[in-house]
Order: sequence, then structure tokens, then C-alpha cells
Amino acid sequence: MIVEPELSCRELVELVTDYLEGGLSRRERVRFESHLAGCEGCTAYIEQMRAGIAAAGTLTEEDLDPAARDALLAVFRDWRQNR
Repeated sequence: MIVEPELSCRELVELVTDYLEGGLSRRERVRFESHLAGCEGCTAYIEQMRAGIAAAGTLTEEDLDPAARDALLAVFRDWRQNR
């Protein structure tokens, strides 16, 4: 039997979008959920992400202040460049 290495909190954060969208393989999902079962911080993080997604799902682009929209786009551009 092959024992998978434990998922770190950092790895969980990197995989959260795929997890919430159902895009993880069965093996990755098991590792992800095993980590969640023992990590209160990551469990709280997932709950916050789900709440944010639920709230954001009700927003439209027209709901955003143009300055806020530009600031968000800048943050995402910087994040992608620094990865």
C-alpha cells in the first residue's frame, strides 16, 4: 500500500479552487479532505471561501465601483506575475 504524503496548509490553499469546483482527482480530494479533518484553520478558510463565493455570486460587474474593479484587476495581474 502506498501512503500519500500529508497535504500542507500551503498546498491546500493552492488547490482550493479546484476542490470547490470539483476538479481534483479522487486521490487529491482524499488528501485535501484528510487535511481538512485535522486542521481547524484550513476548515475555517474553506468556509470563508464558500461564503465569499456565495456572496460574490450575487454581484454583477455593474455593482462594482470602477476604482474597486481596477484595484481587483491590478491585484490579480500582480499575483499572476509573481507566481
